[in-house]
Amino acid sequence: MKKIVVVVCVGFILSSCTWVRVTSQGEGVRLVQSAKAVEPCKKIGKVNTKVVSEVVFNRDAEKVAGELADLARNEAATLGGDTIVPTSEIIDGRRSYDVYQCFPSKR
Repeated sequence: MKKIVVVVCVGFILSSCTWVRVTSQGEGVRLVQSAKAVEPCKKIGKVNTKVVSEVVFNRDAEKVAGELADLARNEAATLGGDTIVPTSEIIDGRRSYDVYQCFPSKR
């Protein structure tokens, strides 16, 4: 019984943690929800992200969504993008994003 309680407690602790950190380059990438917001922008690619959505039980949906967006922001920055738009729903901890360059490159 004691082992079950420990496993459940560890599960709660792990599910509340944020595993993904935005890089300094990723901080310059914005997330927009509408493709209309990026109409004047140049599409430069697509990224697919994945995080663990279940640790003993389902993780908080908002945390999963935030971590997926943070991963996408980091990846978009490596492609030279400054804006991402989700192109899929979150399914099993996975989501796709289109990457755009909307502002002149600072490189």
